[in-house]
Amino acid sequence: MRWSRVVNVVKCHVGGEINNVVTGGIGDIPGATVFDKMCYFRDHRDNLRQLLLHEPRGAVTHCVNFIVPATHPDAQLGYVIAESAEYPVMSGSNTMCVATALLETGMIEMVEPVTDLVLESPAGLIKIRCSCENGKVTGVEFENQPAFAYHLDVPLELPGYGTITVDVAWGGMAYVLADARQLGLRLTPDEARDICDLGQVLKTAAAEEIPVVHPENPGFAGITQTEFMGPLSRVEGVLTARNAVVVSPGRLDRSPCGTGTSARLAVLSARNQIAIGEQFVHESIIGSRFTSSIVRRTTVGDYQAIVPRVTGQAYITELSQVGLDPADPFPTGYTLSDTWPN
Repeated sequence: MRWSRVVNVVKCHVGGEINNVVTGGIGDIPGATVFDKMCYFRDHRDNLRQLLLHEPRGAVTHCVNFIVPATHPDAQLGYVIAESAEYPVMSGSNTMCVATALLETGMIEMVEPVTDLVLESPAGLIKIRCSCENGKVTGVEFENQPAFAYHLDVPLELPGYGTITVDVAWGGMAYVLADARQLGLRLTPDEARDICDLGQVLKTAAAEEIPVVHPENPGFAGITQTEFMGPLSRVEGVLTARNAVVVSPGRLDRSPCGTGTSARLAVLSARNQIAIGEQFVHESIIGSRFTSSIVRRTTVGDYQAIVPRVTGQAYITELSQVGLDPADPFPTGYTLSDTWPN
């Protein structure tokens, strides 16, 4: 056997969403910040993302995180998030998997019953508290960067539906959020393909009609995600709702989505539908759940914002080494439209 590249991968999922973690084999990544390192990956080392996420080694439902040295003195390590079609600056489910992989493999020392750590994402520092028992991370609670609503109740022309009303919010990624009921969706697993097709159309229309620029870093992407919101209810006094987030190039997030939960908290706060410290349980299309709350209010540029806290549990499923044979005809893999929309 001869390989021209070998990377060490800790395979993980949280809420059913596959977020693998690369712990070695990528070499030096230049950059004064982890955001700069993300840009370097995107512009010069995208072959690594393609190697790991494209077929035959990956799949459209996979994400990957590259562990890199932190550039901020308060952070132990940094991580660059790579998904099927983009490099998001933040992802809640990926953050949970990264923290779990670092602690359960010993890259960062685990302290029971609670390990506090700070990781540097491309969006900035992420404070994390992990509940730990018998060498296992039983819960990951992270404090996200501030989330805020760009727009509420914006009219949007959607092909086949006429004019609908949407919200646009930042939760670590920019989301167009739509009430599922106005589009006739129940957010059940049998609707998955229809939700994805509609979500891509909605995202494209929103990105064209409602341009947004992050006030603190214009390099952050505009609208790249669609979130369909189920109705709010109270279950034993706890605010609860289902959601479905459509990830480019057109597939469903299996988890309740950490940045999507943060964006929805921002919208709920802007509508005075949730109080600081009140628990909000967000459920995915497959029934997995994140618990969340608003830590405090703040501002981002001219926007009123909130600091979200989101909690879930990740699981390691496999330890592996992924290699590239120099004679392999698919060094960056391939995508086919039967499973890779668009």
